[in-house]
Formats: sequence, structure tokens, C-alpha cells
Amino acid sequence: MTAPVVTFVVPAKNEADRLPATLESVRGQRTDREYDVVVVDGASDDATAEIAARYDAALVSQSGTGIGDARHRGAERARGEWLAFVDADTAIRPDYLDSMLDFARADGLAAASSRCRMVGPVRSKVMEATINHVFPRLDRPILPGFNCFVRRDAYFDIGGFPNVPNEDTAFSRELGRIAATGYHPEVLAETSARRISRLGLTGTLYHYLRLDWSRIRAEY
Repeated sequence: MTAPVVTFVVPAKNEADRLPATLESVRGQRTDREYDVVVVDGASDDATAEIAARYDAALVSQSGTGIGDARHRGAERARGEWLAFVDADTAIRPDYLDSMLDFARADGLAAASSRCRMVGPVRSKVMEATINHVFPRLDRPILPGFNCFVRRDAYFDIGGFPNVPNEDTAFSRELGRIAATGYHPEVLAETSARRISRLGLTGTLYHYLRLDWSRIRAEY
């Protein structure tokens, strides 16, 4: 069997309400390239596993905990030359696969993210603007875990996503030490702002600051 060019890795725990829209967006890719999907089920007690099967996704059961661990288990199962990490509350446009792949190859990038739109309260636009306008300008851009497109060999060269708080920041900084990464300004991914809806903007910022302090203490 020919290996796919891209494997989409979708971590999910009790995401039966949101996962169908994510997998529908992945299935709707307009491309001639081969791709497949791996859903990592974090011991869900809802219909997450059944939904993954309905969309012909390979299912990996996560026995441990942590989003970094879930992403990495999916990467270990993936067969694609490129890995596209998309969260279970994120939807991508039909041109995502081809546009991201062409962009990364043309610019010689090991990994990339893209412009995002946060779906939720107006105050989530502050977080959206940070991702769209601050993260890409960093010396080593932060590639959000909900929208991260990375070459398989580069991913495993640095050991993949570590299972630490703010795993995507740790991963991005480590990969940025050895390879070029960037942002595609024209590709759009939409993701839920449910944490901001629940905690508010100040509460969300405090949440991520605590995670980042824990990441630093873990020496990542």
C-alpha cells in the first residue's frame, strides 16, 4: 500500500459534539494527494471512538494523559511524510493540505502553521490577533498545536511533542533551533474559543502563563 503524503493527527477526549465537523473538514480536502487520518482517543466516555470509525479514521487509544502525549501517540501511528496536527474543535478549509504542503516545500520549511480564526466571544479576538500577528514574528515562531503542519523526519529528529504544559511552545522552540519554520498568511483554520468563553480573557491568559511557567520549570 502506498504511504500517504500527509497524515492528519486529531487528539480527542469526549469530543463527540465537535469531532464530526473537524473530520468533515478533513474529508473535504480538495487534493489529488493521498492522505489519511489518525484520531487519538483519550479514554472518552462518549461516542468519540464511534465517530472516528464512521469517518474511516485509524483509532489510537491513549492510556496516559496529556495533550502532548496524545499528539505523539498519533504521530507514532502516522504513515505520512508530513504530519498535520489538528484539534477536535478545529476546522480547516478545503485547500489546507495542498496550500500548506506547497508553502512548506517551496520555502524549505520543516514545519508551518497558518492564520487562524477563533470562533467565540469578541474578547477572543485578542488571542486570535496574538496568534496571527505576534507568533509568526518571533525568532522561533510558536506553532499552535491545533494547527501544526510538520515534516515527519523533522518531528522525530527532536523527539516530537513533549508531554509537558504548553507542549506546542516547547515543541516549536526546540524545532526552531535546528530548522526553519513559518506561517502561511493565506490559509485559514477556524478553532473554538471555548476556553475564553469559560474562563474569560484574563482567566485564559492566567491559565497559559501558569502553563508556561510549568514548562520552563520542566526545562523546555
